[in-house]
Amino acid sequence: MNARGSCLKILYLGTKNGTSLDRARAYERLGHSVHHIDLRELLPQSNWVDRITWHVGGDRLSPWVTRRLRQEAGARQFDLCHVDGGEYVTPATVGMLRNFADRILNYNIDDPFGSRDGPRWRAYRQSVPHYDLCVVVRSINALEALNLGARDVLRVHMAADEILHAPRILTEQDHEEWDSEVSFIGAWFPERGPFLYELVKRSIPLTIRGNRWIRAVEWPGLKAHWKGPAVYGDGYAKAIQCAKVNLGLLSKANRDLHTTRSLEVPALGGLLCAERTAEHLSMYEEGKEALFWDDPAECALKCEYALSNPVARSAIASAGRMRLHANGDLNERIMESIIGRVLFGKADRRKPEASAT
Repeated sequence: MNARGSCLKILYLGTKNGTSLDRARAYERLGHSVHHIDLRELLPQSNWVDRITWHVGGDRLSPWVTRRLRQEAGARQFDLCHVDGGEYVTPATVGMLRNFADRILNYNIDDPFGSRDGPRWRAYRQSVPHYDLCVVVRSINALEALNLGARDVLRVHMAADEILHAPRILTEQDHEEWDSEVSFIGAWFPERGPFLYELVKRSIPLTIRGNRWIRAVEWPGLKAHWKGPAVYGDGYAKAIQCAKVNLGLLSKANRDLHTTRSLEVPALGGLLCAERTAEHLSMYEEGKEALFWDDPAECALKCEYALSNPVARSAIASAGRMRLHANGDLNERIMESIIGRVLFGKADRRKPEASAT
């Protein structure tokens, strides 16, 4: 229910997987009626579409998306349109959506102003001034959106999900399948291979799960520690719960100062051992609610400490979970704050204002 106690009709434009689906479901759990359209499903199911998006720009495909979207929306009317990501949504698309929704917001968990994804976000950058609210997860993105003429910007943290990241009841079979000492769950990026290989050389009992690790120059030294590709759902949750230490590595090219792991690990009751950043230090008290490090040598020392002190390890993990809930970095709470901002805050499409939080 929204701040005025009513059920909203929400047009949700985002993928039907990953964190986008989590946010749509959070709206539903809050009591709102959600009509979910995956814009990628409106395009041909060909690898060429994705290649065009990433290497040329999603704006080239926008006319097709806009035409199909108008047909999908039909004669419905909505209180709010949530565009998640927005690589296919140009100013013309936003203008068309005004026929269906009173307020239009964009939520982007990626770094649409950075260099990692090339032209993928060109349509998003064109459309920034046309949304009633732009929601971003990096402070630098808030400033960049304002510099592009955003009417209103809300900066939030990434989030754990109240349902997906609630601790599971683990069986003996779960422990046999998922138990590990020090775990990293995530894809290979160039800076991650050398870091994890340094931990291996320091005799840290490491388990890696994720995609593309065969590309690592350090693969010969990491291969024995790789236990398979990316895991999702219950497997992902159990892998975190069954690890004594969960590493939190950032994506440097994405200019991250925290990631979804920063919230999901504590939510599941796991011990977070992550890179020391200003954002991590604002989320958790170091040494009491999470462990932080600056380099592989310090990370190895923190892992050794946690592995040899089970009582302290359990206490830090428990305190981290309590702090996460106190901070409110959870999907339902963040979706509530977004609704409050776009409907009852400063954003007004008739009188554009720009303010960052």
